[in-house]
Amino acid sequence: MCFDHDSRPPITPIAGGSIDASDIELTSADGTTFAAYIARAAHPTGNAIVILPDVRGLHAYYKELTLRFAEHGVDAIAIDYFARTAADPDRGPAFDFQPHVGQTTFETLKADTLAAAAHLRATAHPEHLYATGFCMGGRLALLAGTFGIDIDGVIGFYGWPVGSSRNGTPAPADVADQVQGRVLAIFGGADEGIPASTVETYEAALAKAGVDHTVTTYEGAPHSFFDRKAADFADASAAAWAETLTFMGVPADA
Repeated sequence: MCFDHDSRPPITPIAGGSIDASDIELTSADGTTFAAYIARAAHPTGNAIVILPDVRGLHAYYKELTLRFAEHGVDAIAIDYFARTAADPDRGPAFDFQPHVGQTTFETLKADTLAAAAHLRATAHPEHLYATGFCMGGRLALLAGTFGIDIDGVIGFYGWPVGSSRNGTPAPADVADQVQGRVLAIFGGADEGIPASTVETYEAALAKAGVDHTVTTYEGAPHSFFDRKAADFADASAAAWAETLTFMGVPADA
């Protein structure tokens, strides 16, 4: 698992930073309705972001993350992946996500991401659009630059950039030459599943393709270090959050 069920983003709330937040339903290209959560900024910076969760889907961690982005002036929407196979939209501790992860497909993940991006464009009218994701969603975020949605940049937290996947998503390193926009890829130096050699392979692919990119590895940090509970990695989390805001041109005190 990427996070414990009681994990939360390691970001200090800002009072009065978001104007509203709510559960909504979006409709994908195949007609499937799926759950999402949107937060609007009280003081918009002109930025908006699609948040792509880990294997748990629309967990409370990601709902809270939309609020933290909105408090910094970034309209944000987080989506669920499992509407086609899980009738109950609850993604709490009782949700057994494993049977559903393998039933997702790249085509539906991409379509749902596109639906979320379209909703942000239609409702928030951002000047700049980004996508971010974690673990499974981190890989998908690194691919979002290939979706043809005029995206300004993607931010992938410990997404596997090479090799095959359970749901048929292509390896980001293999499609680096199709990327539009900038890339910020964040990894943990102690991530046993994504060794330094893998990160180097991905960075080399981005460089060869001429993609404007930053690849950052936080030494000693494990997979899923971006967690309020992970006090030992608080410095890495704070630095990664600051790097994310800087990447979008958002002041830390926005």
